[in-house]
Amino acid sequence: MQAVTSADGTSIAFEQHGEGPPLVLLHGGSSPQYWKPLVPHFAEDYTVTIPHRRGVGESGDSEEYHLGRGVEDVRAVIDAVEGTPVLFGHSFGGLLAIETARTASVTKVIAYEPAVLIGEYREQADLAAQMQERIDEGDRREAMKFYISEVMHGGQIDDLDGWLAEWPPWPDIVALTENIARINRAIEQYQLPDSLDIDAPVLLLTGTEGPPHLRDGIRAVDAALSDSQLVEFEGVGHGGPTEAPDRITATVRDFIDEKETPVAEHGI
Repeated sequence: MQAVTSADGTSIAFEQHGEGPPLVLLHGGSSPQYWKPLVPHFAEDYTVTIPHRRGVGESGDSEEYHLGRGVEDVRAVIDAVEGTPVLFGHSFGGLLAIETARTASVTKVIAYEPAVLIGEYREQADLAAQMQERIDEGDRREAMKFYISEVMHGGQIDDLDGWLAEWPPWPDIVALTENIARINRAIEQYQLPDSLDIDAPVLLLTGTEGPPHLRDGIRAVDAALSDSQLVEFEGVGHGGPTEAPDRITATVRDFIDEKETPVAEHGI
């Protein structure tokens, strides 16, 4: 485990695996362990760097948190790695990858269903407040279940408890409840600009089974970029990189290595 100091003095930990060109993996609302199934797919050819989000894993924390803080943390890690990296982020990590690439030097950007809210959904979004209400009532477990239902399933799942029983992060992820509530505040405050100025190619990934509000958001991100590709995976949900690691990593590697232009697995 290594660590760097972010702009406000907070220590940000990061893991490294393999050897080769730098690839930075940014996790979303889960923990850095989210990327564990994908590391073997990349570590033979890349130096895979996995930062621990502020307040998660081995990283330090601070009382104040906003999207700009998260970007500063990613930039500190970028400065610590050798070479100009590719950024690959999932969910909130996807939003961090996109926003970091607006000001940092990166080779390419990949984002799987970045946490971007648009339109009426954004105007009415209150996930953070709903989570906080349950936290204040002393029921962190219910706060996390509410979050998972909305973000993983678009609020539409008949047997959440049955699904959770088969989901590897459960129940350990309950320990991150407060941290996840605050990143959702940052997500709800973010407004997608009309144009995203990124001087690197961007690959946007989504699944046909992802939550509708994130599928809408990724199309808006695609429209705001000047050099992007959007690939949709049939039968895959918001957990795409871990649900279908072979399919996702094959597309990502082709994009990074410029072997061919990725094509959608499902018509868009």
